[in-house]
Amino acid sequence: QVQLVESGGGLVQAGGSLGVSCASSGLTFSSYAMNWFRQGPGKEREVVAAISSSGRTTYYAISVKGRFTIFRDNAKNTVSLQMNNLKPEDTAVYYCAARLTTNSNNYYVSDIDMNYWGKGTLVTVSS
Repeated sequence: QVQLVESGGGLVQAGGSLGVSCASSGLTFSSYAMNWFRQGPGKEREVVAAISSSGRTTYYAISVKGRFTIFRDNAKNTVSLQMNNLKPEDTAVYYCAARLTTNSNNYYVSDIDMNYWGKGTLVTVSS
């Protein structure tokens, strides 16, 4: 049974930093591209960042580029998102998602491409 479990969410003031992590089990982690999505209050779910299965290729939404960093540890089966200079508009439930891939340098940005999802972790940024 595949499980993706997010952790690390919480409350932070604007301008602060927070890291969220996703621990996986039940899948061959190194064969999956990984993503972070988020859904803010009253908003549609959107991609935040993506990383290829090798970790060599990454993608960031324009709204977070330069502030967020996605990274993975294939030995520990984890993917993480370091968020700096947080803004109130970053408030959302953050989800990790996995996509099976045969190309170790590919990443995916659409939620319909994902095979597995975590249940999410809430990040609240106060002004």
